[in-house]
Amino acid sequence: MTDGLQFIVFGTVNSASSSVQAAFLLEYLPVVMLFAIGLVISLAFLVMAKIFAPSSPDAEKISTYECGFNAFDDSRMKFDVRFYLVAILFIIFDIEVAFLFPWAVSIDKIGVYGWAVVMIFLFELAVGLAYAWKKGALDWE
Repeated sequence: MTDGLQFIVFGTVNSASSSVQAAFLLEYLPVVMLFAIGLVISLAFLVMAKIFAPSSPDAEKISTYECGFNAFDDSRMKFDVRFYLVAILFIIFDIEVAFLFPWAVSIDKIGVYGWAVVMIFLFELAVGLAYAWKKGALDWE
């Protein structure tokens, strides 16, 4: 068991390893400080908004507003499925790009096996795109 984990679990470490552990924990100090600063700032914004924001809602302020017009129809009306299909396809291909960046950075370390795995992944995505295209998911009438 490592000294840091032993200290966390048992609470005791000999004095020689305590200086090593202190140096190890000091490496995380900037992360803890950044987290604390972010927490303090976000809580301060929430408190200031609660204290200083005007709160006098009337019927007109809380009414539905759509681009300067009154609402045309019920907000629970059905959407066309094409909106959802396009959104899902966008998310899928956006995540594909997110996976390609680390692969491109580490291509020299992962070798031919890593290249082959990513090519299989890209092939599967291309087959999925061809299927969606053939089914008409990308046609906007």
